[in-house]
Amino acid sequence: MIYLDKEQIFARSNTPDLVEALQVAFARPSFTPERMHCTLPGDDGATLLIMPAWQTRALLGVKIVSVMPENPRKGLASINGVHILINGETGAVQAILDASALTALRTSAVSALASRFLSRVNASCLLMVGTGALSEHLVRAHSTVRHIEKVIIWGRDPKKAQDLVARLGDLNIDISVATDLGGAVAAADIVSCATMSDRPLVQAAWVKPGCHIDLVGSFSPTMVEVDPHLLGRARLVVDTQVALKESGDLIGPLREGIISAPAVELSELAAGTVRGRSDASEITVFKSVGTGLADIAAARYLVEAGVAIRSDRSAAGDSGGMRLA
Repeated sequence: MIYLDKEQIFARSNTPDLVEALQVAFARPSFTPERMHCTLPGDDGATLLIMPAWQTRALLGVKIVSVMPENPRKGLASINGVHILINGETGAVQAILDASALTALRTSAVSALASRFLSRVNASCLLMVGTGALSEHLVRAHSTVRHIEKVIIWGRDPKKAQDLVARLGDLNIDISVATDLGGAVAAADIVSCATMSDRPLVQAAWVKPGCHIDLVGSFSPTMVEVDPHLLGRARLVVDTQVALKESGDLIGPLREGIISAPAVELSELAAGTVRGRSDASEITVFKSVGTGLADIAAARYLVEAGVAIRSDRSAAGDSGGMRLA
């Protein structure tokens, strides 16, 4: 059995390759039962998620994750858990992966995959709304599918925004911190949001024609990142239909008739059965809440990448690398 910790996962991941692996996975039929979404006792919004998935009987995956919104105040990560890969023929556990690292990489790669289909080809200015753990990965992932020349960071805490700028310094891109969110949205070709907000941050009036909006937060009915009226002007794509039931960004607009069900899914774009962006002025919105398909595809990619690394090292006479349990 293979165990991949956070450091091993980040070390072996190559975002362009992961995006390609996810595109292949999303283009194929899969089975992702609705995840178990458990609200834990207390008033802090703590949640337990259990997400199974498979594409064939050969390999099964299940992710068990706790989401603790108050953890950052304690200096702890808000997301913890594991992803388990299981041999579907024997039931034997093949690999266990740190879920926080896996989630960060697969979430940002899914957003990048959606951007490949939905953002303008010449999009060059990216606004990152939020400064949490996902933000760095989202900026890096979006920058692999579009030629991003300028990145704007907006967050409630200016120090966290500056810290994020510092962590992204190796990108050699013009990166700045914005204090005026409206002005930053108006300038952006791509707006990526990853916050725990319970009120709309991005207002419809700020969004220019041709902009692509990537909504990563709002994974519960009480969380909202975008003005619902924007959805009336935009083309919506989701990672899974579950988003219509779980995200506050979509539940209200669906109830009010601003959007309708079912929504277009990313899998339809990946398979080529539905086209992506229709023209340069179209506003597009991608809403993700997480799907077990992305987890199992990313986990399989990471395990196979580790096997390739180990093979290369063995050929070079170095047996180090993967840790086996």
